[in-house]
Amino acid sequence: MKYTQLGRTGLKVSRLVLGTMNFGPQTDEPTSHAIMDSALDAGVNFFDTANVYGWGENKGRTEEIIGTWFAQGGGRREKTVLATKVYGSMAPEGEPWPNYDRLSALNIRRAVDASLKRLQTDHIDLYQFHHVDRLTPFEEIWQAVDVLVQQGKILYAGSSNFPGWKIAQANESAARGGRLGLVSEQCLYNLAERRAEMEVIPAAQEYGLGVIPWSPLHGGLLGGAIRKQAAGGGTGRSSSGRTADALADATVRAQVQAYEDLLDKHGLEPGDAALAWLLTRPGVTGPIVGPRTPEQLESALRAVELELSQEVLAGLDEIFPGPGPAPEAFAW
Repeated sequence: MKYTQLGRTGLKVSRLVLGTMNFGPQTDEPTSHAIMDSALDAGVNFFDTANVYGWGENKGRTEEIIGTWFAQGGGRREKTVLATKVYGSMAPEGEPWPNYDRLSALNIRRAVDASLKRLQTDHIDLYQFHHVDRLTPFEEIWQAVDVLVQQGKILYAGSSNFPGWKIAQANESAARGGRLGLVSEQCLYNLAERRAEMEVIPAAQEYGLGVIPWSPLHGGLLGGAIRKQAAGGGTGRSSSGRTADALADATVRAQVQAYEDLLDKHGLEPGDAALAWLLTRPGVTGPIVGPRTPEQLESALRAVELELSQEVLAGLDEIFPGPGPAPEAFAW
């Protein structure tokens, strides 16, 4: 495994991030534990989750699964850089009540304590705001963060799904109070979805945030979807949901076919190449991989050692051209 600093911090993290969103809803607890053991054995030390994962009546279940894994000991917690998130409602299902969501100081305090209990740990290494809160001022958010840092409950703060101007606003507010501010941004970013290059990634680089892309295979579209669709005879992710809807568009299908043909020509697996491409991008700390099985984790690990040639990189840019930086992307 290769490692890098998380943004401008002294924190060293693996260049692949283990995403845990499938733990509980799609992957049972024993298999989830096996995946986390395998990830740690392979040198992946950066695990990402969120308080709402598990969804619906099972919100919080994913954090609980991670907590029972930590409870096994063996240095599991000590070796892991743990990231979770706050924003979505954690009110009991069917019982909506104020102050169980968003980023008020009250909800941040409540959510941290609940996450720590589920995770069976005394601190969270990276506490991420899952979405912008248009109702809560950053002065209030940073005040809440100050208290949690002083209490030793969190070490760093990060953002997720923030536009570039909110990253700037958050860190300018933090700087006025002499605070460290945001150290990471988790955003949708992959070959097929490059809008983050216009403003989010430049803002993250300017303010020293590590970029943590989610959905690096764009819901499976970049994982050999056409090949799998043909081989599977209409079963699996490539034939249902967002991927199937995307492939029903003739333009998108032609683009993905060109992508798979290019990689076939160079003897590369589509999923490996999509991850390896992200590892070449400026500002990227590491993409989040969310395996449902140990085999999917093993496949993702290959990307760290894969070096794409200039010919392949140029071909990928031709098939999936980025928008370019702002304002040139939308103005003269």
